Amino acid sequence: MPEVHVSLDQFQQFEFSGHGFDAESGQLELRWCWHSANQKSATVFSETFQFPLLAELSDVRHDQLTAAFNLLHWIAGVSYWKMRCKGDIAFAGLAPTARQAKALTELYRHGLAELAWRNQLERPYWPEFEAVESGTAPEPAVAKAGLSRRVLVALGGGKDSLVALERVRAAGFEPITVQVGSAALIGETAAAAGTEHRIIRRSLSPNLAGFNRAGAINGHVPITAINSAVLVIAALLWDCDTIVFANERSADAPTLVHEGQPINHQFAKSLAFEQLFGDWVQRYIASDLRVFSILRRESELAICREFACLDQYHGVFSSCNRNFHLDGPRTSRWCGRCPKCLFVYLALAPFLSPEPLRAIFGKDLLADAGLLDGFAELLEIDTHRPFECVGEAKEARVALRLLAESTEWDQHVVVKKLLERMHDHGLDFHSIEPDPLLKPVNSHRIPSEFLQ
Repeated sequence: MPEVHVSLDQFQQFEFSGHGFDAESGQLELRWCWHSANQKSATVFSETFQFPLLAELSDVRHDQLTAAFNLLHWIAGVSYWKMRCKGDIAFAGLAPTARQAKALTELYRHGLAELAWRNQLERPYWPEFEAVESGTAPEPAVAKAGLSRRVLVALGGGKDSLVALERVRAAGFEPITVQVGSAALIGETAAAAGTEHRIIRRSLSPNLAGFNRAGAINGHVPITAINSAVLVIAALLWDCDTIVFANERSADAPTLVHEGQPINHQFAKSLAFEQLFGDWVQRYIASDLRVFSILRRESELAICREFACLDQYHGVFSSCNRNFHLDGPRTSRWCGRCPKCLFVYLALAPFLSPEPLRAIFGKDLLADAGLLDGFAELLEIDTHRPFECVGEAKEARVALRLLAESTEWDQHVVVKKLLERMHDHGLDFHSIEPDPLLKPVNSHRIPSEFLQ
């Protein structure tokens, strides 16, 4: 990869330059550009998505597809805006409406909050979409796209999406599973599930890595928001009227609150984002296209209890993020050290015996005293929980309570030492009852035919 010779300080205006779709190959190209203050220099960024095409496309859904391309273009720009997190915004083509601009501002503000906190960025680190006026389209009247009753399930390779998949089946549907990116482990879970499985490949702009090495701001972006927009396009191309995600209610809880602003690693998995996104889809793209999380009412702990019974997947699933890097996996299914590994182990343990859990992870993590500090973070004993897709501290504490009451787990060294730390810090996990965490709550957007 060639080295970057452009100073990041020259980046003053971020332009959404356009997009193009090849209906023969199924390739969508998105383009953005950083301009200098005097407009004398420009650096172009371009990434592609490759969609499998199953039949020759007609013009029936041309308007809906164009609106979906705009949505993905505007959301995926977050990967390039975050290089500086400041500057003016411009649109070479259609600009968002006032309502769309407000939604995009919310997405960038909350979706980049963790990155801003980690990099100590001053506010506003998000673009002021609401300041864009020229070229704004009027609010359109969106009709139905005439989509068939077919269900897409976003498959991520972990326990949540597999529980979601089986719930869709229990509701009487045979879903199509889909992944964004080429992670092989996701394909293995699809094979175990026996679904029709499709892969959408994403290629980031090849010059982005060079700028990151040269000092561009880097960090967490709301990837689930990007993938959600990708699947809207897929649903239109493949004639599906339902997109199902597996985001649980724990995603609503911020990791921490800084200067009055919640910083939520999982904002793009939260109910707030789901409502924002679902409203956008039905208002601007297709009124008969439904996007929702079928696990929205559940806690992580309840999902683990359900997954413990799905033993057909125990040997193939993985929630360890080290398997899903853009440059390929960095471990063999489970690293056994990261917060995701530790949380999944802790949350599954109350519902599985040590031997089957050891078979899944390759070792007994609760017997390794060297992992004590990592488990303590999950319980928020003396710090906030990690910036990862893990459950709330109260869920981890209830899991510990259940393990302390189990003759199979109570003598494990990590269980005993965590209890000691809780006591030393004056924390009482007995005050948190398990039953409320294991029951569904009412806040959700799940259609009635998917409720059990």
